Amino acid sequence: MSTASFNELVKKLREETGIGILDCKKALQQANGDLEKAKLILREQGKELFASRTGEAKQGRVEAYIHHNGRVGVLIEMDCQTDFAANSEAFREALKDLAMHIAAAYPPPQYIKPEDIPPDVIEREREVYRHQAEQEGKPAHVIEKIVEGKINSFYTQVCLLKQPFIKDPKTTVEDIVGELTNKVGETIVVRRFARFEVGK
Repeated sequence: MSTASFNELVKKLREETGIGILDCKKALQQANGDLEKAKLILREQGKELFASRTGEAKQGRVEAYIHHNGRVGVLIEMDCQTDFAANSEAFREALKDLAMHIAAAYPPPQYIKPEDIPPDVIEREREVYRHQAEQEGKPAHVIEKIVEGKINSFYTQVCLLKQPFIKDPKTTVEDIVGELTNKVGETIVVRRFARFEVGK
């Protein structure tokens, strides 16, 4: 097996178990590159696997942010796989940033990711964009491309993860979560949020 493919297996085992890189390497060497066998070896060594323990991110934190004028407030829950990661400075910092983003973003996000948008809402948007393109006299083969482009633009308006990050518009919120995932080496999930604004 090539070094590159062995390293890919180590990475996969690390992601699926949450066990340290060195232990994953040793287990895979013992198992001759067999992923399932390596998991078994790790369990026999008494190492607790994330996948077998939780199957998903069940630890995390809730952050509250109140804007200085007292007119906008945000509650957000972000989850990970261990208390250790949830209490890390990187996790807490990112969570604060996301709460501030939700408070300041315009338009404010309504959903976390595109998959959370009800299908009828997306279909309604598609119909509006299709109708607009038809009114402009666009040819049929171009209309669908226009509709897809506008749907992607709609996602950046209403989905938290797709929005340009307020502190650095070249970066998306999804990029921030991805960076945090790399830093703490765990699955990170933005679970839910609520935004309150006086009079709305």
